[in-house]
Amino acid sequence: MKIGSIVQRQQLGRKVQGIAAALLPFEADGRIAVEAFQNHLRATQDAGLMNAVNMDTGYVNYLRDAEKLDVLRWTSEALGKDVPFVGGAYIEGQTGDVVALYRKQMDAIVAHGGIPILFQTSRLHGKTATEKAEVYQAVSRGYSHVLAFELGPMFAPNGEIFDEETFRRLMDIPEVKGIKHSSLDRLIELERLVLRDAQRPDFRIYTGNDLGINMIEYGSDYLLGLATLAPEKFAERDRLWEADDPAYYALSDALQYLGNVAFREPVPAYKHSAATFLHLAGRIPSDLTHAKNPKRPTWEAEVLRDCATRLSC
Repeated sequence: MKIGSIVQRQQLGRKVQGIAAALLPFEADGRIAVEAFQNHLRATQDAGLMNAVNMDTGYVNYLRDAEKLDVLRWTSEALGKDVPFVGGAYIEGQTGDVVALYRKQMDAIVAHGGIPILFQTSRLHGKTATEKAEVYQAVSRGYSHVLAFELGPMFAPNGEIFDEETFRRLMDIPEVKGIKHSSLDRLIELERLVLRDAQRPDFRIYTGNDLGINMIEYGSDYLLGLATLAPEKFAERDRLWEADDPAYYALSDALQYLGNVAFREPVPAYKHSAATFLHLAGRIPSDLTHAKNPKRPTWEAEVLRDCATRLSC
C-alpha cells in the first residue's frame, strides 16, 4: 500500500466509537480495589467512552472464573443495567468443547448486560480458515452482538493474526459486528479496512494498536488499554477529530507519547505502567498489579510524570 493511497483514506470529521479496556486496580494489601474500579468505570462512561472488562488490561488470563463473574457483577452494578459494555470471553487452558466453553462465558456476559468479545484460543491454531469460521459461527449463533479478536503473540501466546481468508469469513457471520485488531502493524490494519469497506462497510474494526492510535483517522474505531489511562483525554481527542479542530494533533501526539512509554518492551508490563499512571493521578489506591504480571522498573513513575505533564493531567 503506497503512502498516497493511505493519505487518501483519511476521514476528517468522522465520529469515532471509543472503548477503553479497563485496568483492574489493587489495594496496597493486594486485594482488588473494587470501589476504585467502579469509580473508574463510571468516569470512563461519563467521559463518553464505552468500557471493556475482563480484557488483557484486566488480567483476564490470570483470573479464575469466579473472579471474572465478580468483575461482570461489579461492572453492571457500577454502570446500571441499560449501559452497554464489552466483556472478554477467555477459554485458554480450559478443557472441553470449545463452542460450549465460549458460550458459557458469553451467556454470563450477556446476563450482566455486556457484549461478548471472543479471545482467541490456541486450540484453533493451525486450523483452516473454514474450520475457524465454523467454530466462530457456532459460538455466535443466536447472540445479537458479538465481537471477535485478533491478538498478536507479543501480547499473549494464545493470540494470532488471522490470514485474509479467515478475516473475510468472520465478516460473513452476521452476529459478529466487529473485530479488535491488535497486530501493532498499521499496514495490516489498513488492509483490514480496505477489505471491510469492500465486503461489509458496517463491520467495525477496533484498532488495538496502542503504538498507532491515529488509526482512527483512516476508518478504525478503537478498543485500547491505553485509553483507560486517560479516558477524558481520549474522548476530547475524538471530539476534536470529529470537529475538524487542529488542536487534535497536539493532543493526539501527547497521548501517543504516553502509549510509546507504556507499551514498550516487554509489552505485557504496560499494565504496571497503567497502574503507576493512574495511581499518580489519584484515581486508584496503589500501583500494584496482579502478582503474575511483569513489572516495570522502580523509576517508572518518573517518566510517567512527564507524560502526565504533556497531557496536563
